[in-house]
Formats: sequence, structure tokens, C-alpha cells
Amino acid sequence: MGAPVTGGASSDGAGSRDGEHRPRAVGGTDRTRVRRLPELAVADRAVLHAVLDAGRVGHLAIADAGQPYALPVSYARDGDRVLVHGSTGSRLFRHLLAGTPACLTVTLLDGLVLARSAFASSMNYRCAMVLGALTALDGGEKLAALERLTAHLLPGRWAEIRPPSAKELAATLVLALPLDECSVKVSAGPPDDPDDDLDQPVWAGVVPVFETLGAPQPDPRLRHDLPAPQW
Repeated sequence: MGAPVTGGASSDGAGSRDGEHRPRAVGGTDRTRVRRLPELAVADRAVLHAVLDAGRVGHLAIADAGQPYALPVSYARDGDRVLVHGSTGSRLFRHLLAGTPACLTVTLLDGLVLARSAFASSMNYRCAMVLGALTALDGGEKLAALERLTAHLLPGRWAEIRPPSAKELAATLVLALPLDECSVKVSAGPPDDPDDDLDQPVWAGVVPVFETLGAPQPDPRLRHDLPAPQW
């Protein structure tokens, strides 16, 4: 792996379009080699983990009878694998259970890059792509995976809520995707305008984008006077 690299709009230059601190390209397989803007590829596994840990929703894609489908799923990283869960009645999850190859993509938008032309304008982002086949988890491993998913999406809730019932567990598939074949791409930094455009009377720079949680809104049927989560 390459030297540690931190992604995002406030990074130290990882994936920067200015070319001063470009990370090494990802190794791995030919399928995960970044071909478009390969200088934005990041080879540090810690960056892969950081991107997955920062996200909550990924897009899981399969091909069914030659037709590709990409659906949003909640997920959680558990060591060197990603956990997802869904209904046993889901067509997507039935295909995944049967071993259909899949692609999971997670993208974090960090900023809008305003250049002096539309062509040079872009976005700052961190993106991870994972290829592979998913396997089902059962018994205690399945329950532990559901706890890990809950901890990632809803910190602290597992200890407060009732555990899943036998019926709920039977209706839920929990699948694991190993982080064996991955790529990470990070774009950060200011616009990369050509020198000929620098005298244009146009404001240029980066508008940061943040994801924030709003004030909790209690359920109208809440029967107890309880404090809201402090996230």
C-alpha cells in the first residue's frame, strides 16, 4: 500500500488536481485499476476504511439477465468486509444470496469546485468501489452483524431497543462482502483552471459540502418522557 493519505476538501493534497501531492495508483486487479484520472487513485487501505466508515448509504449493483440494476442500501464496515441487510423477498438480495457478482459504490461529496469555466468546474469527493460476491451470515454471526449495522447507522441504539424477534430474523438476510477487490478515488483541492483563464473576472474556489443531523423530531405516539439521542 502507499503512504497514508487523507481525503476530503481539507486534505493535505491527496487526489489534488494541482498535481503536487498525487498518491500512488491502486494496485489490486485489472478490474479495479482507475483508468479515468488515475492520479486520483489512492492505494492506502486506511483511506478505503475511512470512506466506508464515513458513509451510510451505498449503491449495490448487479446484472440480471443482461440488465444492470443499482439500488441504494444501508451498510456498515466490519473489519475487512462490508455488511448489508435486506428482506428475504428482495429480488436484489435473492440474486446476491445465489452468488451473483456485485459492485458496491460509496461516494462522499465534499465540495463544489467553481472554476472560471464550466469545463474546468467539478466536485471534491471520496469514492470507494468494491467488487465481489456476497455470502450469507447465520446464527450468532448474523445477530452480531445486525448489531454492527445498527451501531454504524444508529449509534447507541442497540442497547436501548428491543432485540429482533425470531420472525424478524427469519425475514431478514444479512450478507457480507469482502474488501478483497477495491478501488478508492479522491478528488480534492482548488480549481485547475488553465493559465489563460486566470484573468477572467469570475470568482473561483471551493464551496464545502457537509452532511449534518437535524434536531430530533419525536414520534407523535411516544408514550414516555425520554431524552432524544445526542448525536
